[in-house]
Amino acid sequence: MLVAVVLLEAAVLVGFAVFYAVELLAGNAETSPGGAAFTLVLLAAFGAWLAAAGVFLWRGRRWPRSAALVAQLFALVIGVPTLTGGVVVLGIAIVVPALVALFLLFEKRVLAVTQGSARGRNHDGAAPERPDAGGQDAGGAS
Repeated sequence: MLVAVVLLEAAVLVGFAVFYAVELLAGNAETSPGGAAFTLVLLAAFGAWLAAAGVFLWRGRRWPRSAALVAQLFALVIGVPTLTGGVVVLGIAIVVPALVALFLLFEKRVLAVTQGSARGRNHDGAAPERPDAGGQDAGGAS
């Protein structure tokens, strides 16, 4: 469920980046072309970063929890003023997934899966070599 929420948020960000690109190319940007281009790049980069976090959460890695946590805090920083500023539907659409993801980030199963990936792994992500059944190391020396 957490992975689905994070990937959905990433898809929405990339979707807004595409929207900005279309509006920029059509000459209909509501801001200056430079401001629209900056927003486009920012949305695309943040969407790609969040998508990578979602993929690596699915793989059980530990580091994406931090990335997802930061993303949810950003969403709350944007969503709460949007909600209290009178744009209720958009505010709810931003705040609710962020709160769900924040709850799921600290759920026992998520913690167990993501903390387990750090144990017993080398820096490249591969499992360490194990001694053979005879009590010798991987090189055959005793």
